Amino acid sequence: MTGPQRRNRNQEWRLAMVIPLQGPGGVFGAACEAVSHLVARDLNAAGGVLGREVVIDFVDGGAAPARVAAEVGALIAAARVDAVSGWHISSVRNALAPLVAGRVPYAYPALYEGGEGRPDIFCCGETPDRQISPALRWLRDNLGVRRWFVVGDDYVWPRSSMAAVRHYAHTLDLEIVGERLVALGSEDMLGVAGAALASGCDGVLMLLVGQDAIAFNRACAELGADDSFIRFSPLMDENMLLASGEEGTRGLFAAAAYFRSMVGAASMELIGRYRGMHGTHAPPLSGVAESCYEGATLLAHLIAKAGRLTDIASPDRLSYESPRGTIHFEQPVHLAAANTFDFDVLATLPARS
Repeated sequence: MTGPQRRNRNQEWRLAMVIPLQGPGGVFGAACEAVSHLVARDLNAAGGVLGREVVIDFVDGGAAPARVAAEVGALIAAARVDAVSGWHISSVRNALAPLVAGRVPYAYPALYEGGEGRPDIFCCGETPDRQISPALRWLRDNLGVRRWFVVGDDYVWPRSSMAAVRHYAHTLDLEIVGERLVALGSEDMLGVAGAALASGCDGVLMLLVGQDAIAFNRACAELGADDSFIRFSPLMDENMLLASGEEGTRGLFAAAAYFRSMVGAASMELIGRYRGMHGTHAPPLSGVAESCYEGATLLAHLIAKAGRLTDIASPDRLSYESPRGTIHFEQPVHLAAANTFDFDVLATLPARS
């Protein structure tokens, strides 16, 4: 691997944090930025990365993927960043990966469709086999949900996840009664919610990002759809609950590796440090935002294990403590029910369904 070997006079370790500041995922941006400042402070308090001060450079991951890739590629070419992380959708990751792989480490902590195998890209987010499949089994066994309508944004993660769900439906004895792909940034979800109602489904699987999922939740509330079906989303955070409104969260379930309401010393300490740094009026700490903390922390541990900034170790045998608990690279995934503006964690899902 080749990578930036120079260090500036202040001995910094600069991390390009790619987070959405516009578009459907823009609802996550403020919290992602706030958590990024916290993880930089926490890492620096622990001695930095190989003794170097952690500095975050933000890149708008809500822009067009090619534009994001060009900006990050320019930073790497100019030796201005030493690593890449952040929450952004898979189409952005696919644009970034060819420019990043083999040059600087890249931790991708967002949920994604699975299958990423390019060198120096460390994906630690939830995948359909560990998130969607066991959640569908739980909802079948505990709520009797067997007939599903699937709606997703039209890009790689929803499309690939839809294909996986067809397989899960066969193995779990479920029925897919309808599918709909919509363009990212769709403004009118009433027609999609109406199609779900007309399908006679027991549940709607939402593969929608940020504002698109919020719009769908609001449409379901307008139609009173919670009386007809439940909704399950693998991408639903606390900020999205607030934006959906109380009526838009009825009958809503989510699965993720982190919820703000999780009970545990590390999770509660994170909330305390977050509020201590940003105050009580900070953007709500969410699972999406916390993944930015995970990405930076993973890189720091990998680099510490390798003893160098590039050509870092495989994460296979890595174990460390994080706000999510003890991490062995793959993280436990939890199922939760929306409770107005927060989540009640119902179960920890099995690693494989």
